[in-house]
Amino acid sequence: MDGSDKYVGRILDNRYEILERIGTGGMALVYKARCHRLNRMVAIKILKDDLADDEEFRRRFNTESQAVAMLSHPNIVAVYDVSHSGKTEYIVMELIEGISLKQYINRKGLLTWKEALHFSTQITKALSHAHSRGIIHRDIKPHNIMILKDGSVKVADFGIARLLTVENTLTQEALGSVHYISPEQAKGGYVDARSDIYSVGVVMYEMLTSRLPFVGDSAVSIAIQHISAMPLMPRDINPDIPAGLEDITMHAMEPELSLRFTTADEMLADLEEFRKNPSIMFNYTASDPNNRISGAGAAGDDGNATKVVPTGANARADRGPTGKQRGPKKQEMTPEEYREAKKRAASTSTLIGIFSVIAVIVVVLIFMWNYLLKDLFAPPEREMITIHNFVNSRYEDVIRDYEFEELYNFIMTEANSDEYPAGVIIRQRPPADRQQNAPAQGRKIDIELTVSLGEPEQQPYEMPNLINKHYTEAKNQLENLGLGLIVELEPVVSDSDPRNIVIETIPREGIMLSRGNMVIIRYSAGPQIKTATVPNLVGKTMAELESAFETLSLIPDPRYFVDEAPAGTVILIPRVGEEVQENTRIVVHISAGPPTPPSPTMTETPDPSPTPTPTTPPPTDTPPTETPSTEPPPTETPTSDPPPTDTSPPPTSPPPTDDENPSEPPVQ
Repeated sequence: MDGSDKYVGRILDNRYEILERIGTGGMALVYKARCHRLNRMVAIKILKDDLADDEEFRRRFNTESQAVAMLSHPNIVAVYDVSHSGKTEYIVMELIEGISLKQYINRKGLLTWKEALHFSTQITKALSHAHSRGIIHRDIKPHNIMILKDGSVKVADFGIARLLTVENTLTQEALGSVHYISPEQAKGGYVDARSDIYSVGVVMYEMLTSRLPFVGDSAVSIAIQHISAMPLMPRDINPDIPAGLEDITMHAMEPELSLRFTTADEMLADLEEFRKNPSIMFNYTASDPNNRISGAGAAGDDGNATKVVPTGANARADRGPTGKQRGPKKQEMTPEEYREAKKRAASTSTLIGIFSVIAVIVVVLIFMWNYLLKDLFAPPEREMITIHNFVNSRYEDVIRDYEFEELYNFIMTEANSDEYPAGVIIRQRPPADRQQNAPAQGRKIDIELTVSLGEPEQQPYEMPNLINKHYTEAKNQLENLGLGLIVELEPVVSDSDPRNIVIETIPREGIMLSRGNMVIIRYSAGPQIKTATVPNLVGKTMAELESAFETLSLIPDPRYFVDEAPAGTVILIPRVGEEVQENTRIVVHISAGPPTPPSPTMTETPDPSPTPTPTTPPPTDTPPTETPSTEPPPTETPTSDPPPTDTSPPPTSPPPTDDENPSEPPVQ
């Protein structure tokens, strides 16, 4: 447990117990918590303290809460509750057990095109639902896409989503991650659902090629590439990618808004069409790649990550499934078209000439500045100095030092300190050893010095009453006293006290506490769980097994099977040797006896008088009763229990030898 985190151990609204911090965002902290009302684990996003008093950030946080609460989709992280506890504003969300798509790509490297199709389809479904509610994500990237253990996908972190009615541009806030932002985001323009589609295209590109379409030394250089550069075609990097999936990816990444997928539903329809027929190709209209810069103007990981698409790639994008060229053949220009083309050529030549003149002027000015004008207009370079280290020095000595007084302007603040004696400098700003220009004539360098007031006056504290509190709440209460107490937690087996509730403290309530005392908190760990080892009783009788299980407090669950072993014999215990809790039901296999032989075939003769019907004997050791015959009976006494279907009384003497009821003996 992180004792330095004031939220860990707190219970919000008597319902959500915060267990640990699991993440930090731009505006909020994310915690793992338990909902005691529904007994489930959740994630809670709490607005940061330094932003809670800022009205603008509070408004953004509330807007986010209202936006994500509108969403309910299997591919979007669910929001359960939006509330506040005192000054703490928070959102309760679904806790995701899985990894991000970015982690999955980093671990696996190149994904198969089928995996990329599977993930892209689910991401697009999530965006389709969000867009239908008027919500744009604005930050689609693999880091915000979670993969669950069953392979399903959930889009997370609608933390900077905005309603379509709320206008916002990149000139006001730097939204999203630069590797995945759309060209209109990079330019600070209007953002709508098509911006999310562009980001999905970049994610697809990364899944299919295991690399980003644009990389650079700075965020600005990457943003410029999104606006004006053309990435390598995915199939130039990975030839195993189907052409149709490459078409969908590049159409989603189309820089021209009017040529990109209009809606997520439109993109989803083409993904579904490709899934049904992976050999399909799409006849999308693409912007002119010659209007974008070549690879030489955009930095990449190998120096040529971006380039103007070569003729072969253009040809591939323009061909259908049959390989034939799409679109009409080139026709001769009409006189009007020729005049328009000539005008455009003349305008282009004029612009080139103007830019050339400007470039020459810039070069001349740079030359003149460096070699002629710099010394005349630029201020002389000042001496570099190193900020002195004042920490651990006495403040009175520092301010009386003549050399320091000439160079520095000291600004003092005071603070209590357990480590530094009164009058000693605790910290400074700017920090020591920083290189800085010497101040201009007549000016000084401002130095903020924090001076120790010594240890704060200690007020006597009594040991508070912590009985019946949750042990985490009790521990935090003691640590917040500011006495540097050493708190030890000691679980105690208890059949009567609720789990995790404090049942005793050492010292007890009312005892005076001193700095650094040790406090032991004993809390209920619940009743003791007794276990037993499942014994091996194969070959024993059912009675012996029941006796042994009763001794171990186990419950037998017999299942009967035909087996060569005698009836009632234990033939298998699947969980033998396992350590289980007492009163666990254990399946045991019991023999029902050997297989029953086929029923004897009876030869009957017509006889108007009723004759006992032979039946299959029950599976016991008693021999079956035979039908009386005309031959002398056997010397042994017939069984006393006749077959169930025989209603005649059991014979008590040899059967009659007269021919009144002749019958054939059973065929043996």
